Amino acid sequence: MEKFKAAVFDLDGTLLDSMGVWREIDVAFLEKRGITLPDDYVRNITPLGFEAAAQYTIARFGLREDPKEIIREWYDMAKDAYANTVMLKSNVREYLEILKTRDIRIAAATSSDFELVRPALLNNGIFSYFEHIVTVRDVTRGKGHPDIYEEAVSRMNILPADTVVFEDILKGIEGAKAGGFRAVGVYDSYSEYEKDAMIELADHYIYDFGELMEGV
Repeated sequence: MEKFKAAVFDLDGTLLDSMGVWREIDVAFLEKRGITLPDDYVRNITPLGFEAAAQYTIARFGLREDPKEIIREWYDMAKDAYANTVMLKSNVREYLEILKTRDIRIAAATSSDFELVRPALLNNGIFSYFEHIVTVRDVTRGKGHPDIYEEAVSRMNILPADTVVFEDILKGIEGAKAGGFRAVGVYDSYSEYEKDAMIELADHYIYDFGELMEGV
């Protein structure tokens, strides 16, 4: 890849091998209400923050529940996994270390809450690499729009054109490209259905961060 000054990483499915956790949560949450998980549900809520996902879920299934209670249920179901079992994807720590040695600025842009992802980042030894961790709570619009990436680079005083965004979902790639960022698609089995579209839109596509370390 061409040289860049900053990297903004999505977390779930990009750095953290956590998308399986969320599928299990979605299945259990809906089964508790007598609903079978629709094929498109996960892909529709993945780009959203907790609040928007709760509102979407209520509207789609006609639930008469408080969004805050739904969010609390999701959070309680996920926090144990993030604190104890969520691991890094292959070669993530090694690649972050390379960026650090090259003085590349590093931030995260996530749809998850900070207090949820923080234990996973600490347990896996990568929390200290990030200058900033921006969540969708910090911006007006979710992924699919450039807002979250723009917020990340504004905090680092870096231009979008000098920044590479790493994302495992098409909405993330679309949002990054709309903001003038370079974008790297990262393979995840839970977003394989949109892999071809990501390859077409992204500046680069990888299956493993080790690919970016070749020749280093």
